[in-house]
Amino acid sequence: MKTQVAIIGGGPSGLLLSQLLNKAGVATVILERSTRDHVLSRIRAGILEWGTVDLLREAGVGARMDAEGFPHDGCFLTDADMKVRIDFKELTGKQVMVYGQTEVTQDLYAAQDAMGTTIIHGVEDVTLNDLERAGSYVEYTLNGQRQRIDCDYIAGCDGFHGVSRKTIPEEKRREFERVYPFGWLGVLSRTRPADDELIYANSPHGFALASMRNAQLSRYYIQVPLTDKPEDWSDDAFWTELKRRLPSEVAATMETGPSIEKSIAPLRSFVSEPLRWGNLFLVGDAAHIVPPTGAKGLNLAASDVFYLYQALIEALKGNTSGIDAYSELALRRIWKAMRFSWQMTTMLHRFEGEDSFSEQMRRATLDHLAHSETARRELAENYIGLPF
Repeated sequence: MKTQVAIIGGGPSGLLLSQLLNKAGVATVILERSTRDHVLSRIRAGILEWGTVDLLREAGVGARMDAEGFPHDGCFLTDADMKVRIDFKELTGKQVMVYGQTEVTQDLYAAQDAMGTTIIHGVEDVTLNDLERAGSYVEYTLNGQRQRIDCDYIAGCDGFHGVSRKTIPEEKRREFERVYPFGWLGVLSRTRPADDELIYANSPHGFALASMRNAQLSRYYIQVPLTDKPEDWSDDAFWTELKRRLPSEVAATMETGPSIEKSIAPLRSFVSEPLRWGNLFLVGDAAHIVPPTGAKGLNLAASDVFYLYQALIEALKGNTSGIDAYSELALRRIWKAMRFSWQMTTMLHRFEGEDSFSEQMRRATLDHLAHSETARRELAENYIGLPF
């Protein structure tokens, strides 16, 4: 098999890159180790920056998002009963969109199917070969048979545990990581959201987030030790703890109900440099992981795609300036998003063994946001997404 761009990973970043390339007349093949049902079962992010919204529209997959998504003008930050609203629309003129990653992935699969893109699921033992010269190729096993794809370029969109990043020689990689000593216990429930906008809550009992997927589907999180397991938490125990961490006026009126999904996600910050090795380009979680506090994971992957798809189109026409600049350009935005996610995580979470000074600093930060439009604008600009 031959193609122009082989894409390793059939999640949203790989599908979006393929969709944009296909619209420009560039041929792609997508390899994915999991089944489509498994990819679509992943419960992930639900907040889209406005740049991501515009990119999905450009890719021709924005119709259902525009019809069913929920534009949000702001969010709340709280500490006990102190409540500060960050008005994105007033401060920046832009919004964010509440539309789940699963929905984005469904829309991209439908669009790729309509284009007739080759998406091969269930691949194993993927290897990336001859990356430093013209004529790279990918080998993989499917149904016990070894297969090969010849290609001009390879996009590694296969996540943190994928093969793409690990193909870059260790001596050529620099990796930066911070692992946080807690996780988020997340619950999905068919209940009305606690508020019309997201609530990021700090409290003496730890962090909580009240989010949503739609008007009748809520997503809630609480900070828990890494030693906890989802089965350690009954639904009643979760709702009781969540209410302890939210402002009393919110807790008193929120609707509770049976969980339909419950999981724990560890928090880490991770960046691997460079994003390019010969004809291989890393995209999304293959290159970077952010804690979900700043709602940047899927959005950072989208910005990688934005930089890369245009660069690949030009490279296939003979102009390699875009792919030569891809790593540096994408990393500049990645590190700014890392800073914001780290800042939000530090501001909103309690750390084991911290002293009373740390708690006072969190409260002082929130109080500063309450009384400084400049501080609120800086937070809003980062939350809605820095320009691509």
